[in-house]
Amino acid sequence: MLDSQNILTVSQLTSQIKKSLEDGFSDIIVTGELSNFKAHVSGHWYFSMKDSGASVSCTMWKGMNSYVFFTPQDGMNITAHGRITVYPPRGQYQLEVRSMRPAGIGELQQAFELLKKKLSAEGLFDAAHKKDIPSFPVKIGVITAPDGAAMQDLRSVAARRYPVAELVLAPSKVQGAGAAENISACIEALNRRDDIDVIIIARGGGSIEDLWAFNEEIVARSIYASRIPVITGIGHEIDFTIADFTADLRAATPTAAMEIATPDRNDLFAFIGDFSYNSTQRIMDIRLRMLNKIKTALNSYGFRMPLDIIKHRNQLTDHLYYKISRGIEKIIMLKEKEVLRSAGIIRIHDVQHTLKRGFVLVKQNSGYVKRARDLDTEAEILLKFSDNEVLVNK
Repeated sequence: MLDSQNILTVSQLTSQIKKSLEDGFSDIIVTGELSNFKAHVSGHWYFSMKDSGASVSCTMWKGMNSYVFFTPQDGMNITAHGRITVYPPRGQYQLEVRSMRPAGIGELQQAFELLKKKLSAEGLFDAAHKKDIPSFPVKIGVITAPDGAAMQDLRSVAARRYPVAELVLAPSKVQGAGAAENISACIEALNRRDDIDVIIIARGGGSIEDLWAFNEEIVARSIYASRIPVITGIGHEIDFTIADFTADLRAATPTAAMEIATPDRNDLFAFIGDFSYNSTQRIMDIRLRMLNKIKTALNSYGFRMPLDIIKHRNQLTDHLYYKISRGIEKIIMLKEKEVLRSAGIIRIHDVQHTLKRGFVLVKQNSGYVKRARDLDTEAEILLKFSDNEVLVNK
């Protein structure tokens, strides 16, 4: 028969298990494959860790996951440090993670290759999207740690090569938790200005973990979206990051990035000197060539015998004047003859001229009588002579 004093409620049982587990597994380190990763809108992370034989649910609160320097991805092998807790409403235990890191360099390299493949397929690395770097920038935006060696190198190179350029620093974390978000925010901040000609993102060398912020997707997409050309100078010559592939131009080091962004004043002075010398020589050559042309012209027949040319032109002018005058006179004579001929024709057909020759016009009933049969002998008749008119009554 059961002893009622030993009967536990579900809550009591769960409470005892919770105390036992949490006391016994309060500080543990677990390694396994990450799966079902979800970043909740609250900022908390929920995921599982598994191996070939088991799986455990995991949580990582917002205050803790802000210190993780990489973005977890399903399939990565990680090492997590934390404690076991029990969630009483479901009676389930879970690993509450306080910190995590990749289980090895190979995991980060795998994540790097996966993201590189994804962004490449989207066209973020295409040459068609690369913007030209300005030859003579006035203001250069710099994204780096303000107290780092990279910033000192950038200032030194700019002062030596192109001191007229102004460096506009957008201070940023370049390593550790939150660095990727910080770099992305700096890119966007510089793009909101209208006076930045080119952006340099720089950091000194380091391990793959140290440089991981530049392998984050958020940084790559901010670089791709930048309307201002971006040059990356991250790590050493052998170091390649996702940011390098996305940038408009990649430099091997921060120093090389500034050398790419700025012209060398010594080269400019040499160019100006060569230009000045070549321009002077060209002007002298042109002057000498024009002087020779003038001398040739002055020694030519035209300049040696100017009066002959003037006389020839006068004679030609007189000839043309005579020719034009004769042409005009001929036209006038022809027109006069036409006028006289037309006047004669008009005179011959003039009625008054006909009347003077002894002819008479007979007018009756407001009209002229042209035929005998048209004459009305009973009506008045008006006879029109050259000198007068006579009315004849019936």
